[in-house]
Amino acid sequence: MPAANPISSVNDFVVRFANVNGSGSASANELFARSILRMGVPVSPRNIFPSNIQGLPTWYEVRISEAGHLGARGGTDMMVAMNPQTWDKDVASIEPGGYLLYDSTKPMPKSKFRDDITVIGVPLTAITNSTYTDPRQRQLFKNIIYLGALSALLDIDPRSSRGSSPSSTRARKSSCPRTCTRCISAAITR
Repeated sequence: MPAANPISSVNDFVVRFANVNGSGSASANELFARSILRMGVPVSPRNIFPSNIQGLPTWYEVRISEAGHLGARGGTDMMVAMNPQTWDKDVASIEPGGYLLYDSTKPMPKSKFRDDITVIGVPLTAITNSTYTDPRQRQLFKNIIYLGALSALLDIDPRSSRGSSPSSTRARKSSCPRTCTRCISAAITR
């Protein structure tokens, strides 16, 4: 339990995703923003990447604001930390009382966490490894599975993500919408 009071806010918070560029995270994170918007709550998403080089860090921030604020507020209420290269910086950016969601498949030392935030471990790699054999699918759907975990944690209506498959033409023509729904369901039911 965090030393600071957990942040308790409805329709007014910032979720930041820390990913690796080229991992398929931009499409998954866009799906998160669309799901919130489809529930009728204004969002202001922004992709923050210092480089377009595959493998380098990238962040995606979604400001959820019932009042319709569009600008960055500063601070992060919930961090989805998926990039080991930027872990320390990402964890440090979480507001006291905030939340950290991470892949708990491999144990991490207690020193990598903070006492004033709520830590939520989800075994994302274990879930994808038990479900998919193709390495590229494992990486892509790990991103979708963390959206399922967020949907359950934030009480996002699962229907809001249906039909919101990633926006690329190739993804729309593939079985991606069915697979995305299956990934989100897998995370929610675990």
